[in-house]
Amino acid sequence: MSGRVGVAAVVLAVAAGTVWLHTSGLAGGSTGTSAAVRAGLAPSPGHEAAAAPLGRPALLLQPSDAWRPTRTQPLDGHATSDVPAVSAAAGDAAGTAPVAWDPCRPIHYVTRLDGAPAGAQELMAQAIARASAATGLRFVDDGASTEGPSKQREAYQPGRYGDRWAPVLITYVSPAEVPDIAAAVIAQAGPVAITTHRPTWWQRVNARPGEAVSVYVSGAVQVDAAQVADALSRPGGADVVRAVFQHELGHLLGLAHVEDPAQLMYPEASTVLDYAAGDLTGLAALGTGQCVPEV
Repeated sequence: MSGRVGVAAVVLAVAAGTVWLHTSGLAGGSTGTSAAVRAGLAPSPGHEAAAAPLGRPALLLQPSDAWRPTRTQPLDGHATSDVPAVSAAAGDAAGTAPVAWDPCRPIHYVTRLDGAPAGAQELMAQAIARASAATGLRFVDDGASTEGPSKQREAYQPGRYGDRWAPVLITYVSPAEVPDIAAAVIAQAGPVAITTHRPTWWQRVNARPGEAVSVYVSGAVQVDAAQVADALSRPGGADVVRAVFQHELGHLLGLAHVEDPAQLMYPEASTVLDYAAGDLTGLAALGTGQCVPEV
């Protein structure tokens, strides 16, 4: 097995009552491989795996190709490079599919509440509910955690979380704790993808590895507590912060930035405060990934 972790950063600048989001990092850019995964350590496979997806994406009223996956893989499972140059539609035509979370098991998350501004957790819960409805993926809140942020977070931490993949970690941080959160960077997020192999009976008998398939199993969301508190103190700040959280959850679920300013996943936005047609189309696609009980 191999794992990759990605982050995407959002910058918040306020001028004359207008809020702009700017990218300051590469969505899905690799920042290293979990040491535990590199060492071959992983939980027992199939934890909480159901026989069928736990939900289904929301009905698309206006499908759009204005979205991009962070990572793609051929339909037979082999993952390709991060942030592909092709559009989503072109990728589909080329026989690729986005790397996604396993829809047959829930996405667990924990939160380090230290420094969380008043009202931020409620807005995060609302953003998670919105992302869950768009994808059909089920989220489970495992409560508070004492785990702090790290650039090389382990995807498997049996001493802390037991025999399972580490839940998504949400933290409210300061630039002193996370240097990437600096200047006007308000948040960053990304998932961890694991690649495994699915041999057929013939391949098992002949000691062949089988086809590779990649799936997201963990991740992290880091939020600048001071900037969120400042945004919440302004008129309309709750809507802005919720939009920032939805944008970051889009990255966590596998969406990259797009060039369409009408989408929430556009790196600069002043009026878009909810997922738009392209965002919803991408999230629906990411909600119909493969069930991978092998990991």
